[in-house]
Amino acid sequence: MAFTPVPLSAWPIEAVLGAISDHARASARKRMSTRRPNVGGATIRPGADTPLWNKLVDDVRPLLKVRGEKAQLARLLGVQRQAVNEYFVSRRRMPDAERVLLLQEWLRVRKSGKRAAW
Repeated sequence: MAFTPVPLSAWPIEAVLGAISDHARASARKRMSTRRPNVGGATIRPGADTPLWNKLVDDVRPLLKVRGEKAQLARLLGVQRQAVNEYFVSRRRMPDAERVLLLQEWLRVRKSGKRAAW
């Protein structure tokens, strides 16, 4: 695929589209191909229909094996430690969008080998 220059006004969009992984593309294709009734405000539950969440859980779980990491992550996200356990161990719940963004930033910092100094 040849590189085409992108106008400066489209850079944020280009960055987002460039960051979409294969999991995101597969999830979007699946959601677009499946006809679902329009249920306003319905909560998506973790499971086979949430491949991006499953990938994030798989990336976070090894980091939570260190003593005290669940408690520190819970403090960062502003939830109880039991909620973090339900997100990543029992996989019964998912956090809201703001907490997912915080979680992704925490994961990026941890993967770089640093400790988050929030």
